[in-house]
Amino acid sequence: MVEEISLSASKLEGHNDTKNSVIPGIDVFLKEHLDWVKDKKVGLITNPTGVDRHLTSDIDLLHEHKAVNLTTLYGPEHGIRGNQEGGEHVESYMDEATGLPVYSLYGSTWVPSKEMLNDVDVLLFDIQDIGSNVYTYIYTLGFAMEAAAEFDKEIIVLDRPNPIGGIRVEGPLRSEDTVSFMGRFLLPVRHGLTIGELATMWNQEYSMGVDLKVSKMKGWKRTMFFRDTSLPWVMTSPNIPTQESAYLYTGTELLGNTTLSTGIGTTKPFEFVGAPWVNGEKLQKEMNSRNIAGVTFRSIYYTPMHGDYEGRLVGGVQVHIEDPSQIDLVSLGLHLVDAIRNQNPDKFEMHANYSYIIGNTEVPKLILEHKPVDEIIDSWIDELNTWITQVRNQYLLYEST
Repeated sequence: MVEEISLSASKLEGHNDTKNSVIPGIDVFLKEHLDWVKDKKVGLITNPTGVDRHLTSDIDLLHEHKAVNLTTLYGPEHGIRGNQEGGEHVESYMDEATGLPVYSLYGSTWVPSKEMLNDVDVLLFDIQDIGSNVYTYIYTLGFAMEAAAEFDKEIIVLDRPNPIGGIRVEGPLRSEDTVSFMGRFLLPVRHGLTIGELATMWNQEYSMGVDLKVSKMKGWKRTMFFRDTSLPWVMTSPNIPTQESAYLYTGTELLGNTTLSTGIGTTKPFEFVGAPWVNGEKLQKEMNSRNIAGVTFRSIYYTPMHGDYEGRLVGGVQVHIEDPSQIDLVSLGLHLVDAIRNQNPDKFEMHANYSYIIGNTEVPKLILEHKPVDEIIDSWIDELNTWITQVRNQYLLYEST
C-alpha cells in the first residue's frame, strides 16, 4: 500500500473527536458566498440528502431566501424527494411545495437539455455521495458539468464529506472499455475524494471549461468517517439506509452482478451477504480465519423481501465493522466473493456486466481462475499508485491531518 493511502494508527488516534463539527457546503454558502448568485437565476440539483446541519432542506432554504432567485429543481436517481426505487426512471413534474418545475436527470435524459436550463444562470449541486465509483449521483454531476459547459452556465458544488474517508484509495482504475452511466470517468473503485474534489478534477483533467466554484466544508479532515462529523445521517438511497451500509457498499457491492446476494431486500443491505447454497457457520469460520483488518463476521440466515432470491432462505454472514479506518473495502469484497464461491463453485456465476462494477475486464477473468486475492490486487496496484500521485493528489481541497 502506498504511503498516501495508509496512515499509522497514531495518526488516526482521536479521529472520532467530534468537538469540531463539520459545517457542510450549503451552510458555508448561505453565510459566505451568496454573492456568487447575486442577480442570477438559480437551479438546484439535489435530493433528500441536501440539508443543512439542522436537517432543513436546501430546497426550502433557497426557495425562501430573499437573496436567492431559485427557479428550477433537478432530481437524480430516486428523485428530489427520494420516493423512487433504484433504477426506476423519474419523470419531470411540478413540485407541489414550491410550485417550481422539477426536471428529471434520471429518466428520458441524463444530461440537462438547453430547454431545461432556459431559466437558469447557475446550477447548484448538493447531494451526499458515498465514495464508490459505482454510485450514480457523481455521474449526474458530471453530466450537469458537461451541459453547463455547452450552454454557458455556472456550476457551484456545495461540498459534503466522503463518508468512508478521504485517505484510502483502492481498486483498479476504470478502463475505457468499462465506461457506462454507473462509471463514466476513469476512477478506481474507492476514490477517496469529495464531490467538490471530483468536480475540480474532472473540470481540469477532461478540459471541460466549466465556470466552477466549490463551497468548501469547514472542519472536515480526510481522516474523518461520517460518524466523526457530528452531522445527521440521511439515507442516500433506499438501499443505503445507515452509515454502516454506506461504509460497506464500496466493498460488498463487488458481490453484485453475480449469483451472490448483497443483502438487498433485507434490513441490512450490504451488511448481509451470502447465497442460498451457503453454510453460514462455515463461511463465518472461513472469513474470520482470513484476518481481514477492521471487520469481523457472524453467521446469519435471511430471506430477502424483494430483489434477488426474494422469499428464499439465504445463508451467509453479517459484516460487523470494528474500525472503518482499517478496512480495505475492495480486498474485503474480493475475499467474500472468493470464500462464498469456494463453498460451491458450480453454483457461482458471474454476469457478463461484472466488469462494469469492478471497472476492469481482466479482474473477472482472474476471479474465475480462482487466483488469490493478493495476486488480483497486485495486478492493478502500480497503475493505481501512479494515478494517485500524478492525478488525484493534485486536486485535494482538504488537508490530510
